[in-house]
This record gives sequence, structure tokens and C-alpha cells, in this order.
Amino acid sequence: MLFTPEDSSRDWCACPLVGKPKNLAGNSTLNRWVQGPRSRRYLGAFFTLFCNSSIFQTITLSLCRRYTARMNSTLKSKLRRELRARRQNLSSKQQTVAAKLIMHRLIRLAAFRKARHIAAYIASDGEISPAPLLRYANLGAKRCYLPKISQSAASNKMAFYPYHHRQPLSPNQYGIGEPTGLRRQPHPARKLDIVLLPLTGFDKNGRRLGMGGGYYDRAFAFKRNNKTRKPIMIGLAHHCQEVNSLPSDDWDIPLDFIVTDRQVIKAKRR
Repeated sequence: MLFTPEDSSRDWCACPLVGKPKNLAGNSTLNRWVQGPRSRRYLGAFFTLFCNSSIFQTITLSLCRRYTARMNSTLKSKLRRELRARRQNLSSKQQTVAAKLIMHRLIRLAAFRKARHIAAYIASDGEISPAPLLRYANLGAKRCYLPKISQSAASNKMAFYPYHHRQPLSPNQYGIGEPTGLRRQPHPARKLDIVLLPLTGFDKNGRRLGMGGGYYDRAFAFKRNNKTRKPIMIGLAHHCQEVNSLPSDDWDIPLDFIVTDRQVIKAKRR
């Protein structure tokens, strides 16, 4: 709502929310200014200028973004519980079959055939496993990498280290296997060709629902600014994790492809 000078005809000084100002003892000139018609014109003009100012618009936009983020967070938490239950209910046989089907679909992708540096993950909590694909990639002379989360709570970062399918792993704070005995520097995220991401949920527009830590969004935040094509982001999921539409936030990094045990989906960007 924008306030205009015409609104000055209202008795702003007698507003029920504010009430009449008390008499300012010893300053009759100030009293006349506050309570007189000229002050109401000034007040109306002030509100008009303020509500049309960039400061007001910035504040309003910031409040709207906070409200949207809070609503999205609530909805995402609810979806996360439902979709995690779906994948956790799958049998070990269903998980094994799905992992092999995904591998066969991925190796047919032109992007995978051209890739030399591939980042993946170690499955947990019912996530579909890329283990068969990692073995295939290692045998095909492709270089594979696994994420490692910083132990420092202050940094809260993810880096990618070389991995071979026979390499021993040690659990991190979430119980997920990570490379150990690291002597090399992490591989720059910008120089990866493909990133295989675990999904809790997804939609056909490339929106991804993860576990809520935001590690991938922070690691690949550079894709949000310069719209670079590399690395290609490919989400892996069971078909039962698809939803019609997912809420998204400004910091979410979209997927380029989603590969499930039933199909390969090229994301529809809006």
C-alpha cells in the first residue's frame, strides 16, 4: 500500500494506533507544527517518498525472501521425511537391481563417455548406490572422486579427493565413508566433468531435494553466478522419489539430468 499526499486529509496525529501526541510543554511552535494541517501534508509526502524508495523496496524484498525461505524449509522437511521412508522401504534386492540399471543407463550418456573426471558418493540411508558405476569408471581409465566434509564446524565445506574402488574408507560424522590417508590436494570442483549427486527427491524441472546440509549447493555455488556448463550435475534416484514439483530457494543448484532405475530425464529449465 502506497501513501499519497491526498491521505493527508486524514487526522494522522489522532491515529488510533498512535493516539494524539502529548502537549510538548514549552514549545508552542513545535506543537502547532505537529498538530497543524501543514504537518499532515509533510507526513503524507514523507510516506509517499519512503514507500517508493529503494530502501523500502529492499526491506520488503528481504522480508519476502525470508518468509519464502521459511515456508520452503517447512515444506522440504515434510517431503524429506516422506521420501526417505519410500527409499528405506526398498529391499536389498531392489537396491542392487536399481544400482545396476542406473549404471547401464549412465554409461550410454554422451556426457559420461566424454567425461574424464567424475565425482560420486557413497550411498547411505537408502540412497541408490553408484558403486557399480565407480568400478566401471575406474576400469575405463576415468578418474573418480569422492566428497570429504571438513571436520571443522566453522568451515562446513565439501572437497573432492581421488578415489579407487578398492580404496579403504573411514566414516565421517554422518557415518558415510570418506577417503582416508589423504596426501594429495583436493580436485577443484570447477574442473570436474560430471558430478553424481544423491537425491532424496526430485522433479522434472531439475530441482533437487537433499538431506538438508547444503554441502553441494555451497561447493558448486559458482554455477549459480556464471551459468557455466561444467560440471554437469546428474542426480541419481529411485523412480519412487519423483514428485510433481519441489520448492526451491535462490541458493539451490539445479540438476542437468536425473537418472533413475526406469529412465533418463533431461531437466526442463524454466
